[in-house]
Amino acid sequence: MSPLYIGCAGWSLPREYWPLFPDTGTHLQRYATQLPAVEVNSSFYRPHQPQTYLRWAQSVPSAFRFSVKLPKLITHVQRLQHCEGLLDEFLAQCLKLGEKLGCLLIQLPPSLAYDAAIASEFFRILRQRYAGTVVLEPRHETWRAASGLLIEHRIGRVAADPSPITGGTTPGGWSGVRYWRLHGSPRIYYSDYDVGRLQVLAQRMRSSMEEGAETWCIFDNTASGFAVGNALSLRALLEPSG
Repeated sequence: MSPLYIGCAGWSLPREYWPLFPDTGTHLQRYATQLPAVEVNSSFYRPHQPQTYLRWAQSVPSAFRFSVKLPKLITHVQRLQHCEGLLDEFLAQCLKLGEKLGCLLIQLPPSLAYDAAIASEFFRILRQRYAGTVVLEPRHETWRAASGLLIEHRIGRVAADPSPITGGTTPGGWSGVRYWRLHGSPRIYYSDYDVGRLQVLAQRMRSSMEEGAETWCIFDNTASGFAVGNALSLRALLEPSG
């Protein structure tokens, strides 16, 4: 089946989960012994040195993958326009992850409506520079009209929970990648996902893998520490005996 990547937004380990991880190594090294992927959200707020990405890559197993979020300077300040230089700087940093760079995440501000010309130009300059997996999390209803453009540029639309977009809780865009991003609901960043919801999600992800799509699930409900437990539980459900 196709690759499966389950992880959290960041590699913080709440104290209650420490017994499930080794007690030596960096937080990232300990995290990577039990989960196969992580989403780097700090790159949204500030740049990281290329040497930092290289160090991260060298500290995890060969099959581990990073998803890296594009900077807010590109998505929220420039709003996808006139950002070639910023994109070059960002890629020069995160490409130091090498083959362990699994995905780029583009999260758009809720105020950014779909403009076909702007989106097309941005995706064009991105694809000139990066051929790997890319996913988009739009948060304005008008982006429902972008499916054809996303397919053209091989970009998956994130299945977000919760999502402000009609149909946004299921993956869209290019079908070669399906990326679930679970923020926590009903209380965003805080709510736990119970076993029933995880079982439904596991079945959807299993179907995604059987259909040949690269399949991701990132838990962003980190504020109360539930993300790690949810990710471990989902991974157990998707193991051959799960």
